[in-house]
Amino acid sequence: MAAGTAVSRATGMIRQTLQAAALGTGLLATTYTTAGVVPMSVYTLLIGGALNSVLVPQLVRARAEHPDGGHAHEQRLVTLVLSVLAVGTVLAVWAAPGIVAVYASDGPGNHAAFELTVVFARFLLPQIFFHGLYFILGQLLNARQKFGAMMWTPVLNNLVLIAVFGLYIALLTGPREVADITAGQVRLLGIGTTAGIVVQAVALIPFVRASGFRFRPRFDWRGAGLRKSLTAARWTLLLVLANLAAMTVVTHLAGAADRRLPTAGVGFTAYSYAQTIWMLPQSLVTVSLVTALLPRMSRAVADHRLDDLRGDLSRALRASGVVIVPAGFFFLAFGPQTAQLLFAHGAVDAASAAPAGHMLQALGLGLIPFSAQYLLLRGFYAFEDTRTPFWTAAQIAAVNIALAVACHLLLPPRWAVTGMAAAYAVAYTAGLLLTAVRLRRRLHGRLDGRRLCRTYGKLAAAAAAAALLGHLAATGIVRGGAPAVTLPVGGLVMAAAFWGLARLLRVGELRGLPGLRRA
Repeated sequence: MAAGTAVSRATGMIRQTLQAAALGTGLLATTYTTAGVVPMSVYTLLIGGALNSVLVPQLVRARAEHPDGGHAHEQRLVTLVLSVLAVGTVLAVWAAPGIVAVYASDGPGNHAAFELTVVFARFLLPQIFFHGLYFILGQLLNARQKFGAMMWTPVLNNLVLIAVFGLYIALLTGPREVADITAGQVRLLGIGTTAGIVVQAVALIPFVRASGFRFRPRFDWRGAGLRKSLTAARWTLLLVLANLAAMTVVTHLAGAADRRLPTAGVGFTAYSYAQTIWMLPQSLVTVSLVTALLPRMSRAVADHRLDDLRGDLSRALRASGVVIVPAGFFFLAFGPQTAQLLFAHGAVDAASAAPAGHMLQALGLGLIPFSAQYLLLRGFYAFEDTRTPFWTAAQIAAVNIALAVACHLLLPPRWAVTGMAAAYAVAYTAGLLLTAVRLRRRLHGRLDGRRLCRTYGKLAAAAAAAALLGHLAATGIVRGGAPAVTLPVGGLVMAAAFWGLARLLRVGELRGLPGLRRA
């Protein structure tokens, strides 16, 4: 699973680099990027949230409790999911202009960009069905303790898109303006992007068949217990809605910056690229820890062993902090160089790559509260409490939306979305404080706070000093050098300095993730 995730992220970065080289980071790219957000958003609202919180746990229980090993329930579940997805996909394609209007404004000055977004969306919206097919087939495999295929098949999607963007760059003259893109280029991008998701989903079918599942349509859904479970999961579904609301507002406002400066790379596409880079440490470290720890924490709560739950959360926070804290300072120190190295190719020059780098800097230190809050929320899930995470998510979304609107109204277009990136970091800092206070109450007033503050204080001090040394090395020793030189030099100096300073400060968690097994 870890290897599949790492390769998927690596090929995903290659795909994104080629996408930037093909389309740039301005308004043209944002029409495609915004259209790409729409299918996953509709899928999540349509059935994705329910799949994650309700239907999949039912599937696992059915395999353990039903006399037939859950086969009939699996067939009902797959039939239900595919039926909802098929109808929802057709309706979404038909309603594409109305859906796109939620994310992008239509007006005399930007009608061409809006229409192009709608065209891209109609090519990409069939992904709704295949996102759902991929997820439900993957969960059938997970219920059978077969995890690898679901982690590796996204690599196929990335390879298809790498080929599409490579072909686009090699054979076609990349336009910089919305008016310059041709119908053939739109078809290549639209069909190719959806084909990647189709390949990702269909590639799971042989693995599911090999695991013993045989699909037969079953529409006898009445009495299957879905209504009761959906009622119980209303808080999780509302949490999904809160997160989508904040994302929709930011997408809309960031797109407005693109429309005002269409070739400057200051809007939604740059924000999306920066956030993808920023999330990499979280995806590789924190998510893996949560996957391993949640079953153990749930058992601790069931057995009334709150000290064990508290210890697991503390160890996970301290172990992940060894990677997350220096990563946050790295992005703060080297955001512009990172963006220039990855994106200043083809249709993107150094000037139009710079805003993405500044957004990465603005997000940088927010990685620390974002990761910690993600871990602490799992404490509530161990208590089977989904209500508190919803209210926390709603408050984070409210702060994020309020600050994003303020940035849109008060800052010039060049810096508005960079401000929104900082707002995202501030919102999750507030969310971490709320989550810690509420979880501390559930754990009878104790959260190992002193130890956590001491460890994170040492990590932050070591990472801040190391980042400064790395930045000085990159800008001083190799002044004026290309990012391909300055970034590795600065990164190596920072890594070595962080390791030495953390050892000097006696940060025991330097033993790394295996230290999770120790006190």
